[in-house]
Amino acid sequence: MSLKKRKNADRIFYVMLVLAIIFTLFILVLLFSDIFKKGLSHLNLDFFNSFSSRFPNKSGIRAALLGSLWTVILSVLIATVLGIGTAIYLEEYAPKNKFTSILKVNISNLAGIPSVIYGILGLSIFVRYLNFGRTIISGSLTLALLILPTIIVSSQEALKTVPKEMKEGSYALGATKWQTIKKIVLPYSFPGILTGMILGVSRAFGESAPLVVIGGAASIWFQPKGIFDEFTTLPLQIFNWAARPQAEFQNIAAAGIIVLLVLVVIINLTAILLRNRYQDRM
Repeated sequence: MSLKKRKNADRIFYVMLVLAIIFTLFILVLLFSDIFKKGLSHLNLDFFNSFSSRFPNKSGIRAALLGSLWTVILSVLIATVLGIGTAIYLEEYAPKNKFTSILKVNISNLAGIPSVIYGILGLSIFVRYLNFGRTIISGSLTLALLILPTIIVSSQEALKTVPKEMKEGSYALGATKWQTIKKIVLPYSFPGILTGMILGVSRAFGESAPLVVIGGAASIWFQPKGIFDEFTTLPLQIFNWAARPQAEFQNIAAAGIIVLLVLVVIINLTAILLRNRYQDRM
């Protein structure tokens, strides 16, 4: 291909890319404007303090909000401990052989599996085999499996950024391998690990498909008090409202979407600020 033809091809590509971005932004503006137009009027104290109801004007997200906090916090704690531990083992302790390479590739591939497959896995193992039932612990463990590959891969990449000289200097001063990991590797790579946790929290907060499969309730009229209680979450509650034919339920579904978006943005911003502050200190 001649230089002139290559420049023309690049120019066409960039024009198409800009048009695609403009079109996407236009659709998003229309979507968000419609959601905010329908939902803002329903955002009041009663909406946050009420349980779901068959009457739209009495419906609220108290049970769904508490259920989301229970499941997301528990799943992130489980996935973070297992994910960081696995990443440390693979990068610092596991032998560099063909089996380890295949294992790393498969972990990366797990991040692309549809979330409904994790729901089927959670239904088979946690709900039926371990007999946890359709409870918060089943939902949390299922979401932990869902976000675990993301946390492992991002933690591995963060651990790889630690300069070799820093680790060798630690060994030269007489530190053990675990002391080097604890005092040098983990503090240096923590901002990158936190990035994986941010991605995990965002995905766990917005997932509904695996929770539908394991039998998360569409509506409950009590707040969960323990990990073995039944639960619902914001995405499940929004899905339930949006599936109803009445226009009033569509409006409170829009209000639920606004709450979900705001929570995800707040959590992400908080985590990003913590990451940047820690990175600057390092």
